[in-house]
Amino acid sequence: MKIQAALVRNANEALNIEEVELMEPKADEVLIKIVASGVCHTDAESIKGNGAPFPAVLGHEGSGIIDKVGASVTNVEPGDHVVLSYSYCGECSQCLTGHQNLCERTVELNFGGKSKDGANRIHQHNHAISTFFGQSSFATYSIANKNNVVKVDKDVDLALLGPLGCGIQTGSGTVMNSLSPEPGTSIVIYGGGAVGLSAVMAAKIIGLKHIIVVDLHQNRLDLAMELGATHALNGKEVDVVKEIKEITNGGSHYAVETTGATPVIKQSIAALRVSGKVAIVGMGGDVTLNFTNDILMEGKSIIGTVQGDSIPQLHIPKLVQYYKEGKFPFDKLVKFYDFEDINQAFEDSKTGITIKPIVKIAK
Repeated sequence: MKIQAALVRNANEALNIEEVELMEPKADEVLIKIVASGVCHTDAESIKGNGAPFPAVLGHEGSGIIDKVGASVTNVEPGDHVVLSYSYCGECSQCLTGHQNLCERTVELNFGGKSKDGANRIHQHNHAISTFFGQSSFATYSIANKNNVVKVDKDVDLALLGPLGCGIQTGSGTVMNSLSPEPGTSIVIYGGGAVGLSAVMAAKIIGLKHIIVVDLHQNRLDLAMELGATHALNGKEVDVVKEIKEITNGGSHYAVETTGATPVIKQSIAALRVSGKVAIVGMGGDVTLNFTNDILMEGKSIIGTVQGDSIPQLHIPKLVQYYKEGKFPFDKLVKFYDFEDINQAFEDSKTGITIKPIVKIAK
């Protein structure tokens, strides 16, 4: 079938909405009419050349309506509302032990540009186009494996839900699943973007005593306080480590580092109390530590977290329910854009004007 898709042909080029050909779903796949798709930092990195091979149709925070299902699909049916999340094989040792986020085929299935069977589902003029995260949701329709889709309630605005599939799942899951802090403990969240603010809302749900957010932008710090933070620190104005140790009487029990910035990563470790734990979420570079002084002697832990250690089919419906109960108001992070304004959505995300852009695709 012919569809419209936002195509990127070369690194650092703008996305162009063009006509492409989408194949019919295979036995274990579904066809989704895309309603909307979030814009994520991972999409932006892919435009730079750090993702699927070019040319590619990006987008990995899609939401839509099931149009067709393959013969072996039983988890959804036509008409169901779904959120699309990351791709996993469902067959390796990681998937079979509940760690789909660490699937042994993660890189291949999400960044390799092909579907699970090794073939391309999108073509243009008989040339293969790469798929992204097994969905390529910057398009009017998408083909995805049954593992990629999560059925959600129809009484919630479907256009809003796409970011639950990646960024918001990552932030909330890092707190709820990776760290699992005890109620009454303290957490510091470094970075007030969509991932960090989702972590704030999750920490509030759990009932932590101190929820401290560190950022450089006052508008994000103000929003963090509105969403449940107990303290907001501007990294340009205060000694972050000193302030955290004073607030928490010795350092935080937990931390979530979303920025990937080397100085901030080091702050997140230094501000932990003895036996504290930090989850590293942001994509960063080299960090130099004195392992004995910074980690060993105080029994601190550093863990890497992918997709918030979340099983999408379990975690996303839980977030939707929290949203319906008024406990997880992630809609406050969002600004909607028309499909034809997708490049503006990326620019506004880059400059920080918009925390979480969502591109509306269905008319």
